[in-house]
Amino acid sequence: MPDQVVRRLLLEQDLDWGPTGRVETRRITMAPNAAAGRHRHNGPVFGTIERGSVLFQLESGAPVVLGAGDPFVEPADVVVEHFDATDEGATFFAVFLLHPGEPGELTPL
Repeated sequence: MPDQVVRRLLLEQDLDWGPTGRVETRRITMAPNAAAGRHRHNGPVFGTIERGSVLFQLESGAPVVLGAGDPFVEPADVVVEHFDATDEGATFFAVFLLHPGEPGELTPL
């Protein structure tokens, strides 16, 4: 049955992060042209676009459009310049790695 299951690495990321004692998984839906605004998170966030597309840009990177199936990572305390839904809107899954007892936070900048 191995030919019935396909595993493909979508994202690999080294972490400079302390102990993870909590994980939150969220399904987030953005209306067409909605923008998260310039922000950062208190822990690394890993995600995959489920439907639609977003304009994504970290503080030190070039803007890129992510579509369905594309993975992304927002490192802890790194400024996210853009996470903006396109005119079709977007739905994505996001996994927040957190310290024990700490909730996932988005800090607007």
